[in-house]
Amino acid sequence: MSWGLCTSGSAIAKAGVNVNSKFQPPITAETEMAEFSDQAEGTVCMKTRRDWVTTAGGSIIMNAVEDAVSDLIAIKLIEHDMSGYIKGEAQTMLDVLTTNSDTIIKDLREDKFQVLNK
Repeated sequence: MSWGLCTSGSAIAKAGVNVNSKFQPPITAETEMAEFSDQAEGTVCMKTRRDWVTTAGGSIIMNAVEDAVSDLIAIKLIEHDMSGYIKGEAQTMLDVLTTNSDTIIKDLREDKFQVLNK
């Protein structure tokens, strides 16, 4: 279910101002973005061993889930075409986004954090 855990705007913002500057048609087209969203949501659910999409609720922990999902989508946006970024910029952004999403996913796997979402 596309966009069940974050908005497209949050993912695009994390990809930075140089994302997709030369695409025709732009990668922000609905079909590609929905696919990236589905993939990122599936990855977070798989890695945390919990279906956050169908159990999403009003818990504060969902902000962390949204953070990780939008990071993963931003990574896909940047990797799609790095030509709009200055040398090293894309890789630095990828490194930061990957570290953040990996840390969140690792923490979400721990039972002590799962309790916060029940």
